[in-house]
Amino acid sequence: MREPTVASLMTREVITADVGSSFRDVVKLLEDNAISAVPVLDGGYPVGVVSEADLLPKEEFRGGTGDAPGVFAGRAVKHRWEQASGLTARDVMTAPVKTVSPDTTASAAARELASEGLRRLFVMDSDGALVGVLSRRDLLKLFLREDDELRTQIREEILGRMLWVDPDTIDVEVSDGVVTMEGPLERQSEVEIAEHLVRSLPGVVDVHNRLQAGWNDTSHPRQTEIFG
Repeated sequence: MREPTVASLMTREVITADVGSSFRDVVKLLEDNAISAVPVLDGGYPVGVVSEADLLPKEEFRGGTGDAPGVFAGRAVKHRWEQASGLTARDVMTAPVKTVSPDTTASAAARELASEGLRRLFVMDSDGALVGVLSRRDLLKLFLREDDELRTQIREEILGRMLWVDPDTIDVEVSDGVVTMEGPLERQSEVEIAEHLVRSLPGVVDVHNRLQAGWNDTSHPRQTEIFG
C-alpha cells in the first residue's frame, strides 16, 4: 500500500523573493499573497527563508534605534537586533532553508514539521532547484478525503487484494473519517492486521474494530515443564 508523497501534496506555484529584494518588497509579497513566509533565492536556488517573525524585529527595535541587547542577552535576541537594521531579504532571512525532496513520504514530512516546530518545508529536486512548498495545511488536507473513497479503498485494496477476503462478508462503514468494521475473519492475526492497515490509510481518523476471528492464532498454550 503506497503512502502519499510530498510531490502529490505540495503547492507547486511558490512565491519567492530574491536575496536583493528590499525589506518593503518582502513585506508586500507576504501581504499581497496572504502568506507568512517566502523562500529567498540566489541565482534561482533557495538559500534562506524570510518569515513574518524575521521582519518583526524592525518594529521591535524600531529599526535599530531601540535599546540594544545587553551583554548577557541570548543569541536569539542578538540575532533579532541584527535583523532590525536589515534592508534586504539577505539581511533578515533565516538560513539554511529547511527542505525536503518530492519523493519523501507524507508521514516523514509531518514528522519533520513536528519535530522541528516548522510551518512549512520547501521542496527541492535532485538538482537543488525549488519545485514546491509543503505546509502543515497541505498535509491536513489528507483528512478531507471523502468517506466513500475511504470505504472503497478499504474494501477493494485492504480486504480484497491484501487480505484475500471477500469484501461482501465484512461490513465497512465510514463516517467523518471514522471507520467501523464488523464481520468474521478466519484468524485473530488477520483481525489485527486489518486494523493496522486501515489505521495507516491517509485520511482515517479512527477505527472501531468489531471483526471477529474464528480462532486465535496469536496466543500459545502455556507449556508445563516436566522434570524427570
